Amino acid sequence: MNVILKRIHCNAVLRNIIINFKLETISCNKIHLTNVDNLFWESDKKGGYNRQNKNISKTLLIKNGFKELKDELVLWKNEVKEKFLLDPVMVCRPGETDVVWRYGNKESLSQWITTSDSDHNEGKSSCSLNLNRQGRGVFSGIINTEVPKDGRTKKSGYCNMRSIRARKSFKREAYLDWHMYNKLVLKIRGDGRPYLLNIASEGYYDIWWNDIYHYILFTRGGPYWQIAKIPFSKFFLSSKGRVQDRQYPIRLDRVTSFGISAGDRVNGPFQLEIDYIGLEYDPNHTEEFAYEMYKVKQKYIVAN
Repeated sequence: MNVILKRIHCNAVLRNIIINFKLETISCNKIHLTNVDNLFWESDKKGGYNRQNKNISKTLLIKNGFKELKDELVLWKNEVKEKFLLDPVMVCRPGETDVVWRYGNKESLSQWITTSDSDHNEGKSSCSLNLNRQGRGVFSGIINTEVPKDGRTKKSGYCNMRSIRARKSFKREAYLDWHMYNKLVLKIRGDGRPYLLNIASEGYYDIWWNDIYHYILFTRGGPYWQIAKIPFSKFFLSSKGRVQDRQYPIRLDRVTSFGISAGDRVNGPFQLEIDYIGLEYDPNHTEEFAYEMYKVKQKYIVAN
């Protein structure tokens, strides 16, 4: 009888050990395999707007990688040449405009991407970027502020054009280095609407992913071209469309993209004709940042 009781006790102890081991294994797998659950961390740089992207199989990715290997090696070879041949002393001549983007052929259009609220099922606006007969870039479309009845969208009516992120060989992300300049130059012909100029300076951490600097560009209607020279010190900081209380100058050595937005809440067509977008160094402009920051003492109101 004692032998039977000891065997039953041993089986129960062994069963408890096995159950505890399984629970510990499950909990360890959960800790190491699941996504990080943190209130302050954003795992998606697009904020959920890339839900329509389809998952591509690894086999197809490998095949496409071998097809692009030759072109990537050519880019890498050019990078090595530029590193050894580049003059370390570069001087920007005052008054000269260095053109970054100029329209004139279809290849110039491939450097840009256009989006609107209708692309994300958040409105009915639409836009496009094309070339006219003179070879100028035309950013045009229709603004529609009608809010869809989905119970989620609160505002709509925007269109945007943005430059594609610069990349090095083997798909490495690169930055636009504009630290030698202090003004943005655009040759445009507008329709009288205001447009929002956007300079993205994406950082490494998620708290900086959505940092964009803005400036409102007012255009003249009519047949005449205008050259707008805007100091970088006039751009103000926002994140996810909200102007930040603390303002900082742009890190011009880490610019990721440039864009133009139309969204003045006026229904109807719009059209912005663009000849070129460039940079300029003006030695007479010594302003580093146009917006002063004040430290306001916190005051607490006690209700009686």
